[in-house]
Amino acid sequence: MQIIQNRRTFMAGAAAAGTAGLIGATTEAWAEPPPETTTVRLPRWIDGAYCWAGMYLAGELLKAEGFTDVRYVQGDEKVDQAVWIARGDTDFSMNYAPVHVASIDAGVPIKVLGGLHSGCLELIANDSIQGISDLKGKRVGMHDIDAPSRVLVALMAAYIGLDPDNDFEWVQESKPVEAFAEGKFDAYLFTPPETQQLRAKKIGHTILNTTIDRPWSQHFCCMTSAAADYVNKYPVATKRVLRAIVKGADLCASDPAWSAGQMVERGFVDSYEYALQTLSDTQYDVWRDYDAEASMRFYALRMQETGMIKSSPQQIIASGTDWHFLEELKLELKT
Repeated sequence: MQIIQNRRTFMAGAAAAGTAGLIGATTEAWAEPPPETTTVRLPRWIDGAYCWAGMYLAGELLKAEGFTDVRYVQGDEKVDQAVWIARGDTDFSMNYAPVHVASIDAGVPIKVLGGLHSGCLELIANDSIQGISDLKGKRVGMHDIDAPSRVLVALMAAYIGLDPDNDFEWVQESKPVEAFAEGKFDAYLFTPPETQQLRAKKIGHTILNTTIDRPWSQHFCCMTSAAADYVNKYPVATKRVLRAIVKGADLCASDPAWSAGQMVERGFVDSYEYALQTLSDTQYDVWRDYDAEASMRFYALRMQETGMIKSSPQQIIASGTDWHFLEELKLELKT
């Protein structure tokens, strides 16, 4: 599935939003050789994945980077999109840091290139729970055993000394908003637009928000990765794709209202209100400042301690990350 957007409309809108300097090629980009390939496949999640705004806005920006064939691939929604890049459906992936760590530990040939944003996750519970320690003896929802809804909650629980395998009951549900409203479990780690839907219905309350609650707020939640084969074959193209993605993040931070409108207009999400709330609440301005390697190390260490992975944090970083594109872009795209 390829989303097509009128380039003139996009560029004019970006300029009107006061972000013309973020659009088009930088002087450094002009000095670069052309991309080795002009084709790239990016992921598109069926239910919107509202916090992926930076990647969604990158599609049009990639035309200024020399790409003529930008495809947004909507994969099998029954599996996490980490599976898509693992089996070659997409060239790039956007996912939570622990998912990337698990993929690298499993031998999936990817390279994590940088962070997109922090925040976007909220652990929402019913009135019987006021904090993570109160989860003991309760029912906690999850999509499946490998999903972020379980992995991240398990890490959060273990971080304060709980045993996520024995201290509470895991309840698997494919429709968490409805299941939570029906009382099938007591808490769940929700993502946009689920958090906005629950707030609108005044269901539950947030006991942990990764945008503001430490240490989770100090690390990236969603990070960009690429297939190792793509990175190795097309280093110039890889850098240009990453540049478009971080420029997309800059657009989200500088004008969330315009960016939310673009997401709806281009067919990536349905609700402008939910998109605007997501972009306003999520920190898209941290890709320059947060330490991507520190985030990978933080989650890899937590996952190693809980037995989720066998590799050490240093092994994960050495085999599955490449930061040199990001470091170059930090110098080029100074604010």
